[in-house]
Amino acid sequence: MKLRTSLTRTLNALAVVASCAIAGQALAADAAPVGDAKAALSKTSMCIGCHGIPGYKSSYPEVYHVPMIAGQNAEYIVAALKEYASGARTFPTMEAIAQSLSEQDMADLAAYYSSLK
Repeated sequence: MKLRTSLTRTLNALAVVASCAIAGQALAADAAPVGDAKAALSKTSMCIGCHGIPGYKSSYPEVYHVPMIAGQNAEYIVAALKEYASGARTFPTMEAIAQSLSEQDMADLAAYYSSLK
């Protein structure tokens, strides 16, 4: 009887530890990716053509002043890209670009552009 009680307690303790480990991994997977500015260097070509030209205005589908994103807050950049990807913000070029980016790409680009002055 003593062995059965001890075994039951041990199994219960293992079940609790296992469920905590699984829950912790699930929470970590839901966490936003950490941006890597160096990794973004190979991803900036789609941004620099418009956002890297001072005073640039897009002419399609309408004349639109393109904002400079160098020095912008990283969280703002990620939020804007997610909004373009979801359609909450609309501009054809940005929608297409944002929809092609992974969350890691967005975080990397945000880290890169927020580090610029």
